Amino acid sequence: MSAQAAPFAVLTNIALRSRQLSAGLPEQEKAAEQWNGIGFVLAGEHYVAPMGEVTEILHVPRFTQIPGVRSFLMGAANVRGRLLPLVDLDAFFELPRSTTRTLRQRRVLVVEKDDLFSGLVVDSVLGMQYFGAENFTSDTSGVPERIQPFVAGGYTRNGETWNVFSATELLGDERFLDVAQR
Repeated sequence: MSAQAAPFAVLTNIALRSRQLSAGLPEQEKAAEQWNGIGFVLAGEHYVAPMGEVTEILHVPRFTQIPGVRSFLMGAANVRGRLLPLVDLDAFFELPRSTTRTLRQRRVLVVEKDDLFSGLVVDSVLGMQYFGAENFTSDTSGVPERIQPFVAGGYTRNGETWNVFSATELLGDERFLDVAQR
């Protein structure tokens, strides 16, 4: 054996022994399909908005009340140079307001669809929520009737259902767009 072939033979021998002594890789399992969204509380019930529908989460900013509008439109706030109408979802859906939450504790889900830019004021935001796709249920029987058109089923976790709330469906609703006081 020549002096040049010796290092190559040593490396070949190491590679061969490594393959013979190596344990097989674990069998790759199929990843469980997950769905995620922004969790929030409305009238004591848990809801979740699809990730792509919420552009931002804010504390309730200072706002100016607007005369001649329905009571669910709290007012408008200047958010980075844009006017953000603030809609109290409890009032819009005529739900009992949580007496334990002050305005400072409530949160705003900022949603945008085409030219509509709105802030949906909810009781609280519970952050990112993840659900196994197999936990989806299309049953909306426990959802208040006024909210049902905007709920597309829900996900069950630990015995609790998180209703999937579509903010973009709400932005297209005539009742939501008609804010003039009657």
